[in-house]
Amino acid sequence: MVPHEDPIAEDDLPPLDAVRARIARAAERAGRKAAAVELIAISKTQPVDAITPLIAAGHLSFGENRVQEAQGKWPALKAATPGLRLHHVGQLQSNKAEDAVRLFDVIHGVDRPSLVAALTAAMARVGRRPDCFIQVNIGDEDQKGGCAIADLPALLAAARGGDLPVIGLMAVPPADTEAAPYFALLAKLARDNGLSGLSIGMSGDYETAVMLGATHVRVGTALFGARAG
Repeated sequence: MVPHEDPIAEDDLPPLDAVRARIARAAERAGRKAAAVELIAISKTQPVDAITPLIAAGHLSFGENRVQEAQGKWPALKAATPGLRLHHVGQLQSNKAEDAVRLFDVIHGVDRPSLVAALTAAMARVGRRPDCFIQVNIGDEDQKGGCAIADLPALLAAARGGDLPVIGLMAVPPADTEAAPYFALLAKLARDNGLSGLSIGMSGDYETAVMLGATHVRVGTALFGARAG
């Protein structure tokens, strides 16, 4: 008889493998396929030498929140890495719209009419059309970006009128509270507006997000460790 071998505990796996395993487990529990969830490694503030091991391990999806920082790191990496997808995950200033359109493949923070107009014009000038998520201020928090829930239909209409390639909704729930109700609410808003994409879930709650329909999860700390400062 072949002796029984216990499976390797997720905590003993390298961080990327552990996160992938947890996504797969959460997807299975929800009757979904893990391949339906894009894991975005949030590499903001991380140096290139912290990023390249993930690329070498086959990971191709990364997120940054500052255009200028991304411009210093990613053009060479993208040129050397076929299939790499770069996501802008922070609040985007309208005057950086053209730079973002040139560099990023997905923009997660479309949250106001002025940015819709800037992105529409930039895409026409540059000839690139990154996928876009409308960001919703799902917890109605003054300090957070995102459009109010009541303003979502009008903003979505403006984006569609400008022919932005809107693929879904994005949100960050309030800190230190149960995320599931906010994820479920965003999923309902997406369904009600004919959208399938859900950019939800970070290091502390991505498994819950996957179980509630996330198509994109934004994970930093669980992959790279806590940021200094």
